[in-house]
Amino acid sequence: MAKKQIDMEGESAGQIAQPIVGKSASYPFQVSIACWIDLLGYGGMIAAADFNPLHVKSKEALRRLRDFHKIVASHSARNFPTLVMNDGAVAYRDLSLRSPSVTYDFLIRSWKLFSEIKSFEAAVGHPGARMVLACGFRMRGRRAGMDASAGQLRSILARLQGGRINSEQAVREAASVRPTFDIIPQLQANFAFTKAYVAESSGKAGGIAGANFYVDLAIFDRPRLGWITLGETINWSHSRLALSADFASVLRVNSQDRAPVAPEGVCDGLQIAEQLTGDPNVLQALRQAQKL
Repeated sequence: MAKKQIDMEGESAGQIAQPIVGKSASYPFQVSIACWIDLLGYGGMIAAADFNPLHVKSKEALRRLRDFHKIVASHSARNFPTLVMNDGAVAYRDLSLRSPSVTYDFLIRSWKLFSEIKSFEAAVGHPGARMVLACGFRMRGRRAGMDASAGQLRSILARLQGGRINSEQAVREAASVRPTFDIIPQLQANFAFTKAYVAESSGKAGGIAGANFYVDLAIFDRPRLGWITLGETINWSHSRLALSADFASVLRVNSQDRAPVAPEGVCDGLQIAEQLTGDPNVLQALRQAQKL
């Protein structure tokens, strides 16, 4: 196996070809993965109640929403953070440029979330949900300095240190501080999230139909794998947004182990970036972007 130069941000030069990116390497653009899941038919349930939470018909819709939120919360974790927005939810994570295990872990977590929602919805007679998992670049961002409530906390700390308030009052004031602005930097300029959301919203017209789990085939390096059963390839596109991807429905996952090493056929973030851009030298482009 030929030797390649290792990214010097964390690894020494002259090691074996993989991995070619150092552990501490960081670029202004990350390769991200996201899944968006949406309850089917929920809007119709609320419309039938005239969008009135006091209407007798809204009771079942609101119960359905709470159950959905509970299931999403139970699957949320440090490596699978989620954001719930009414009858939809997104999970997201940055992929590793060194190992496909992060890609595989996110896929399995997404499948388990989808499967539990599907089973629960079927048991209570609801139409289920549709999930789309996609990958793409995102721009790195931060929330520091954006929230005015941070100034309130600094004021409390300064007055406590200056002896103008005691610790009991400081705790009481801090507990009453409420954010006046909120943002999840990982979801801003995140084109994995954009692709997943737009594809799911396209529904039957876009070939993304029914209560199914659709996966972006860019996360695999071959069309058919023994450990997962996929449906036919869907050449999805959105002409107005110039978005396109090949998706397939996930019919079955035959292996759900999250081992340190992913099974065959799963791509790491760097391989996915090469597929997304069509550029075998995408790593060099990422390094150059760091200097801008």
